[in-house]
Amino acid sequence: MATAPEEQTDAFSFIKGQEDVVAPKEGASFDWKAAASVVRDHLRDAMNAQHVAFLLGSGCSSLVRDGSQLGIPTMGPMAQAYLTQVGPDAASPYITDVERQTLLNFFGLNVGANQFLGNLERLMEALYGAKFALRDTAEQSAQNLSALVDGVIAKIARHVLSCCTTGPFAQADRSVLNLYQAFYQKLMLRDRSLPRPWIFTTNYDLFSETAMDRRGIPYCNGFQGVIERRFNPSVFRYALAEQLDITSRKWNAVDSFVYLCKLHGSVNWIEDGQTLFPVRELQGAPTDAAARVLVYPTPAKQSASFAFPYSDLFREFQSRIVRDQSVLVVIGYSFGDEHINNIIFQALTIPNFRLVAFLPPGADGVPAQLRDLKDPRIWLIGGGGPSPHSHAHHFDTFVEHFMPNLPGKNIEEAIEKVVQGLLVKSATPAGGDGD
Repeated sequence: MATAPEEQTDAFSFIKGQEDVVAPKEGASFDWKAAASVVRDHLRDAMNAQHVAFLLGSGCSSLVRDGSQLGIPTMGPMAQAYLTQVGPDAASPYITDVERQTLLNFFGLNVGANQFLGNLERLMEALYGAKFALRDTAEQSAQNLSALVDGVIAKIARHVLSCCTTGPFAQADRSVLNLYQAFYQKLMLRDRSLPRPWIFTTNYDLFSETAMDRRGIPYCNGFQGVIERRFNPSVFRYALAEQLDITSRKWNAVDSFVYLCKLHGSVNWIEDGQTLFPVRELQGAPTDAAARVLVYPTPAKQSASFAFPYSDLFREFQSRIVRDQSVLVVIGYSFGDEHINNIIFQALTIPNFRLVAFLPPGADGVPAQLRDLKDPRIWLIGGGGPSPHSHAHHFDTFVEHFMPNLPGKNIEEAIEKVVQGLLVKSATPAGGDGD
C-alpha cells in the first residue's frame, strides 16, 4: 500500500530539558553527522543503565521508499485506505452503506468521521462498546444489531490481519526485516553483566520474532510449550542460562537473550479455551483470515485492555519501567494509547527514570506536553534526517545512525557476511554433474 512521503519540515533537534543539545553554537552551521554523533554518545550512556526497555510502535514496521510502502502502514493510512471504501454488499470486505447507516442511527457512530479516519483503533473501541452494551439482551432486534456489530468488527480485524501479513515484505523485499535484524543484533552488544533488555510493542506483526529467529537470538514472549505454545505470564520470570560446571552446578545467564512483550496482541495468537491457558500461539499467521485471531486494537477500553492476557502484558510493562535506574526508549509510537501513556507518566514520578522518545519536533498532544515539562530526564529526538525526505525520528534512521556502536560493533557485520556469503551459498545447489 503506497503512501506519500512525509515532507521534511522540521530541523533535527535533541531536546533535553530546556536545551537543544545539537543546536549550532555561536553562529556555526549545522552538521547532521556531528549531531548524530552527539545522539549516539548520549544513547550509549542511556543504554548502559541498569534496566533498559524499548517501546516500539507501528512506525517501526512502516518503511516508505520512493513513495511505496515496503512495510505495514501506520494506523492513519491503514484507516484511510479502509474506511474510504464502501462495500457494495454484505459479502464485501468493506463496511456497506446499510451497516454504516445502522451504526449511525442506533449508536451515533459516523464511520467517516475524522476521529476514525485517522485512527482505526478508535472505531474498534466504539464498536466494542456497542457490542458490550448489547451482549445481555434477549430482544430479537437487539440481537440483530449485535450480529451486525460483530460483522463489522470481523471485517476490520480481517483488514488489520491483511495489512500485517501481505505486502512487499511478505514477498521478496527484506528492507523492514533487515532493519529489525540489525536492531536486535546491535542490542545484543549491551554489557552482559547488565539485566537483559525488554522490548514492548503495540505491533501485531511478526517482524521481531522473525528477525530474532533468523539471527539465532533466543527470546521469551510469554508463551511456553512446543506442540501447543500457550501464554503463561509466569515464564517472564524465567531466564536462559548455560551450565558451566556440571559437578558444582554453576550456571551463567546467556547474554544474548531478549524479553518480548506484545501489548496489543499478535496476528498469530488465537483463542483456544480448552485449557487453563486459553491463548495459543500459531507457527506464523493463520491462513484463514476469519480464524479467531486475537487482535484487539482498542487502547481506551478499560474492560478490554485489562482482560487476560492484556492485564498480564500491561503489568509487565509497568513493572519493568518503574525499576530503579530505568530507561525507556520510545520509537514509532505517537502516544495515542491512554493506558500506555499513564504507565509512562507514573514512571516519570521516579527520580532516576529516563524517557528517550523519537518524535516529530512539532507533534502536538502528549508529545507537546512532554516538551512543555522541560524535564532533563525527558529526551526528545526528531526532525530532518541525513537525506531528503528522511527523518531522524524514524526507525531506519535510529538503527542505522543512532544506535550506539558498543564494544564489538563489527560483530553484526561479520555475522551478516557469514549469513549472506557462506550459509546462503551453501544452501544453493552447486552446478555440475551430481552423483
